[in-house]
Amino acid sequence: MAGLAILAGAGALPVLLSQARLDAVAVVFDGVSHGLVETVPVLHRFEKLGEMFDDLRGRGVSQIVMAGSMSRPPLDPTALDPLMITLAPRLMVAMQGGDDALLRLVVDIVEEQGFEVLGAHEVLPELTVGAGHIAGPTPSERAQADANRGADILGALAPVDVGQGCVVASGLCLGIETLQGTDFLLDMVAQTPAHLRRAGGGVFVKAPKRGQDLRVDMPAIGPDTIKRVKAAGLEGLVLKAGQVLILEREATLAAAKQAEIFILGQDL
Repeated sequence: MAGLAILAGAGALPVLLSQARLDAVAVVFDGVSHGLVETVPVLHRFEKLGEMFDDLRGRGVSQIVMAGSMSRPPLDPTALDPLMITLAPRLMVAMQGGDDALLRLVVDIVEEQGFEVLGAHEVLPELTVGAGHIAGPTPSERAQADANRGADILGALAPVDVGQGCVVASGLCLGIETLQGTDFLLDMVAQTPAHLRRAGGGVFVKAPKRGQDLRVDMPAIGPDTIKRVKAAGLEGLVLKAGQVLILEREATLAAAKQAEIFILGQDL
């Protein structure tokens, strides 16, 4: 088995990966929060990526998976190692292009250093949503029609690189997921006045953006997503089959059943 390193940020996914691959080297970055408590991670600094890559090679690592959300800590220009000095111009350009451009560059850098980049879904395939009805009640015809409209909306937004999700109720788009993320979208929908919603209900549709690198940015849901969907007065979730992760699967499906929220995997 090839040596694996987990570059861990915040959230449940790095924890699940480290629990599944006890042989993996868990890496966290100085100034970036993480949830690893059962695993003792190796600490590195963004300013010294060259040192990190050398360390991982010395540990026999040939594959890297990046998981969890990472904030951008302030960088100390005086602490840059030789590799980071050479990368600095490319990083500055990528940062101006937003998160997607930065992630693409990070993948390029890791591969240039001779490592294979894996997606979390390649390490733990069982996390990926399958096709068909997964949990909760059977979706109504109205819910399916809303799901189809949601898929059309996300498809129309794909060329402008916006959104991994949207909420549609009785044909009306109540919100689109933007930089603020899923929680913000669902909380906003929950606060939408009743007179702006035709007949209640609605669905949350989630799918990756066109061209999104699923190795480093696959959309995901978890138990908290179900709570927010319920609070928003929605009937369920429609997820792109094979391209969305269900974290804490048992707890997520149990929450959906209890809340009478359906989860459907579909080829959007």
